[in-house]
Amino acid sequence: MTSAEARRRFAAAPVARLATADASGVPHIVPIVFAVAGDTIYSAVDDKPKTTPRLRRLSNVRANPAVALLADQYDDDWRRLWWARADGTGRVLEPGEAEAAGAIALLAERYRHYRTQPPRGPVLAVHVHRWSGWAARQPDAVDPM
Repeated sequence: MTSAEARRRFAAAPVARLATADASGVPHIVPIVFAVAGDTIYSAVDDKPKTTPRLRRLSNVRANPAVALLADQYDDDWRRLWWARADGTGRVLEPGEAEAAGAIALLAERYRHYRTQPPRGPVLAVHVHRWSGWAARQPDAVDPM
């Protein structure tokens, strides 16, 4: 799969998994919703109930900004399987920053829930250095995914 196709499939996926690691390399993975703008992926801390307001994904990115994100499609018809991965560098944007406000607008375009309840927490911005992926078969005019 080309990097352009991996980016296209990733951007179209409704959810991805975010993998971070703390300063000592201990991994942590969570599902996220996101928006893609160019080679930047945005995800926000929303109002869903959390165990703690001090989210490990954010403290991990502050300590170790190397992250990976994965979107995929599973189907019982294994000819339709694919995954797309984004490797990059994460930054935590605080509420009120111009880039964070733009990211919230992108997320609201994509997710109806955010139109009525915009996220008020920090925003994770990931600059993607590498898009990669795999598909059981390449898309065609009859079956695009």
